Amino acid sequence: MHAKLLKEVEEEVTKFLCELIRINTTNPPGNETVAAKYVAESLRSEGFECEILESAPERGSVITRLKGTGEKPNLLLLSHLDVVAADAKEWSVDPFGGVVKDGFVWGRGALDMKGMTAIEVMVMKLLKRNGVKLKGDVILAATADEEQGGLSGADYLLRNHPEKIYAPYVLNEGGGSAMPTRNGNVFTVQTAEKGILWFKVKAKGTPGHGSMPNVADNAIMRMNKVIAKLGNYQSKVSLVPTVKKFLEELARQDPTLKEPFTRLLRTPERSDQILDELSKTTPQLAEEIRPRLKMTVTPTIIHGGIKENIIPSECETVFDCRILPGQESTQTIGLIKTLLGEVDSEKLVFKELQTQEPSESTAETPLYTTIANVLQEFEHNCGVTPMLTTGGTDSRFFRRKGSVCYGFHPMYPEIVSGKIIKLEHGIDERISIKNLIFGTSVLYETVKNFMT
Repeated sequence: MHAKLLKEVEEEVTKFLCELIRINTTNPPGNETVAAKYVAESLRSEGFECEILESAPERGSVITRLKGTGEKPNLLLLSHLDVVAADAKEWSVDPFGGVVKDGFVWGRGALDMKGMTAIEVMVMKLLKRNGVKLKGDVILAATADEEQGGLSGADYLLRNHPEKIYAPYVLNEGGGSAMPTRNGNVFTVQTAEKGILWFKVKAKGTPGHGSMPNVADNAIMRMNKVIAKLGNYQSKVSLVPTVKKFLEELARQDPTLKEPFTRLLRTPERSDQILDELSKTTPQLAEEIRPRLKMTVTPTIIHGGIKENIIPSECETVFDCRILPGQESTQTIGLIKTLLGEVDSEKLVFKELQTQEPSESTAETPLYTTIANVLQEFEHNCGVTPMLTTGGTDSRFFRRKGSVCYGFHPMYPEIVSGKIIKLEHGIDERISIKNLIFGTSVLYETVKNFMT
């Protein structure tokens, strides 16, 4: 039996998303309360009781719930209302215009993640309209501040109002997109994410005249060594359970990947060589896999020098380090300090900026099984695989409290003139109306099947 696409929601979900995009929630400053009120109004018009909770003035999140009988654990549909900045000069449409053209809804947040907010709101309305007899509560939360770390959004709500937002199961962003393979699509379910360690290194030196480089002690030259040391460090390969399953499922769906992935699973220490070979035929896939096998350290901001002819006595660099589930930030900091000591322990200062531990949920749950079954009703031959994301989401706060969290925004690849486009945080971000209908249909069936 094929589950049906809910074509009748097209106009409603499209209009809702367009209006939500028109509310500019660029973070910083966020100003999410206006968007939270818009979501609440839309739900209240159908009899939902909504609450807006602010962590600070204008930093609002909205929460509502549909009550169940208590026979099953509760499920949270989570999304965030803030978006990253968009430079209107770079876009072909107004990034906050909520424009519909060429079968797409255009605007900042269409994919990340107001599109999913629209889908989740639509799912709540459909559950209520259709009188679905729920065996557990379905909670909806659209929160502030995810793009700046979530401390004023999901984290604030879990610390101050856990009874209103906590659920043993959570569906959020970070997965759900289909990857096309030889034998059909493989849909991803985000079950894990890397941890964040942002740190700053300050190199000190002695100033002098730019025409006499040997007399002074150039802080930029010292920083050069630091960047080379951290950039060239070969971190240990670690195959976490999510990545193992991901490689196995892709190899099962695509025979051309069987041989390289089998080798990779057997000899992970040879991953660079295997991925270099793979990048000759499928470069994008090879580069997607590489950072999922090891810790990465990337310099992202550098400041040094004050004048053309003065050798600087100080230079600062900010690094973005990402660690795998199973790795700990304290051990990673120890390792980085050891590497810095090999450059020059006397004239370098290390400062930690932000730390978020990595997180992973098991795929061995009734919710994961439901997701896989529903997807196979919509597309008979599709594969479903757990996936690790290299970036972070609000799921980590809930995993820390014991929730099983899955990133699941169901989407077919967005194809424009024969090419797959990925536009989260990008110029001309957009989501196809086809995917709004598909996402709503799959999520509705998933929630209905899981909660009845």
